[in-house]
Amino acid sequence: AMPVIRGRKTASERFPGAEDTLCIESMMQDKRALQAGTSHFLGQNFARGSDIKFQNEEGQEAYAWTTSWGTSTRMIGGMIMVHSDDDGLVVPPKVAPAHIVILPIFKKGEESRAVLESAISLKDALEDKQFHGRKLIIEIDDRDIGGARGWEWVKKGIPVRIELGPRDIAQNSVYMARRDEPSNRKQSMNREEFIDQIVDILDSIQDNYFNRAVNHRKENTFEIDDKKQFYKLYKKAKGFNNGAFVMAHWCGSQECEQKIKNDLSVTIRCIPFDSPTEQGRCICCDNSSSRRVLFAKAY
Repeated sequence: AMPVIRGRKTASERFPGAEDTLCIESMMQDKRALQAGTSHFLGQNFARGSDIKFQNEEGQEAYAWTTSWGTSTRMIGGMIMVHSDDDGLVVPPKVAPAHIVILPIFKKGEESRAVLESAISLKDALEDKQFHGRKLIIEIDDRDIGGARGWEWVKKGIPVRIELGPRDIAQNSVYMARRDEPSNRKQSMNREEFIDQIVDILDSIQDNYFNRAVNHRKENTFEIDDKKQFYKLYKKAKGFNNGAFVMAHWCGSQECEQKIKNDLSVTIRCIPFDSPTEQGRCICCDNSSSRRVLFAKAY
């Protein structure tokens, strides 16, 4: 659920020794960019250094053409920085370690046995469901620690919390809370309807997280053509407000790229694939430019 901008790195931002570097860039909540993944075309440079050869169609030895690509554990940090809030961690359902927690609510004695049996039965029914190729993972938390129990799961970011007590059993219902809604917002649902609709509920949560992130990026991405406006935006950036994503013209000169970096700690994150050809003036030197590039402060 991390929206990204796909593009090509400039020569100065390219992986050292590579002939070309492609990347995906994502906006964090503080409006900084995170390079979420890269793909480097290394040509034959590294093969020559490591003496990596293959036999070509003519039967001759030649240096291999190599690539280096992938994502790393920074994606976990990126997910946290894109989605989490003041209540704690937010984990999109597609990557959540567990999808649902059932919180039995009961007093001691026979009541507890009936509620726990109902919770286990609900867990078994939900685990028969598949969510994007993965069996639903359900937790039952019957610890007797009061309201701290539910709040702990909010902070862990589990997508769905279910409270189940004697009244719910009598009414054949469950009391549901979603992590994409305020923590005090809960709703009662018929038990069978909840089981039937859980995959759609999780899809809805996943979509909400993604759309929130897309909207945050849209609201904080601007086209700027005036140098004074560009500099003012980033000079005001501090603390949790790190400016914005800016699409501005660039002449292709490394001198202009370096000057902006020195002046503002702002870099060209990428030349977006979907950036159309258009005539303009470089945001730094006012020379002619044929397309806009993505500027931002970055991690």
